[in-house]
Amino acid sequence: PDRNGQMADVVLGYDKPSDYNTNNSPEFGLTIGRFANRIFGASFTLDGLTSHLTPTGRGNPPMTMHGGPEGFATKIWKASPVTTRDGKGLRFTLVSPDGDQGFPGKMVATVTYVWTEDCRLILDYTATTTKPTVVNLTQHSYFNMAGAGDVLNQRLTFDGDFGTFALPNNRPTGEIRSVHGTPFDFTAAKPIGQDIDADDAQMKANRGYNQNYVLRRSPIPGQLAEAAELYDPVSGRRLTISTDQPGLFLYTANFISTTRPMKGGVTYPLRAGVAMEIGQFPDAPNQPHFPRTTLLPGQTFH
Repeated sequence: PDRNGQMADVVLGYDKPSDYNTNNSPEFGLTIGRFANRIFGASFTLDGLTSHLTPTGRGNPPMTMHGGPEGFATKIWKASPVTTRDGKGLRFTLVSPDGDQGFPGKMVATVTYVWTEDCRLILDYTATTTKPTVVNLTQHSYFNMAGAGDVLNQRLTFDGDFGTFALPNNRPTGEIRSVHGTPFDFTAAKPIGQDIDADDAQMKANRGYNQNYVLRRSPIPGQLAEAAELYDPVSGRRLTISTDQPGLFLYTANFISTTRPMKGGVTYPLRAGVAMEIGQFPDAPNQPHFPRTTLLPGQTFH
């Protein structure tokens, strides 16, 4: 509800389940894996062994985006009801065979969704592997706290002073740069549209934000820390995000404008939502000073 009790759907998506798996290039609402975001060169080396991944598209150099063209987002997961200390929910499980999209090891991944009485959505991920591999799981919903229109006047704040710098083609250079005084600065709340047309090569190439942020983290491993806040001053709706992960990838739906009906029979204008993908840094397996994404047999990613 908004401040007057009026209800709205604040997440972009489709009416038909089948649409999530066909022509869903924005990847509305999907669970992303094995490795969210980009791995450039479509390969990585771990323990002296190089894994060649299935590339996404025909880029030069090649890259693997969101786990490959047949990554976790394209799969049907097995669902079962669960009861947790926070409430009732659903646990989704996927078995990914050794060599899936080029990634080593058989991986068993789960994600549990719990919706609480006080309007919290809790996402809890696990993964195990039979061979040394890499893992980066995220959720790819787009939020619009107004429930309609674009998000340019909604105010965004991140609890992060730095970002991983990328070239206009979105290839990370390995540099970690301060965002202070740049168009990417959301350390204080500002409208999403305030600097979205700034004179920045990467911003221009992407027609808006397509940027990974380095989050401040709790000093206690595994403990949640607040990472972001999205606020709509008209409706008064507010979304806060807390995580134990090191990164948040911001994408402002820079190429999304639909002509076919979406949820509720409406169409979406350009920048109708904002995706905030919590997880590891882009291309982390090829950037040795980024937080490690390695998962070994006997370990459980959580």
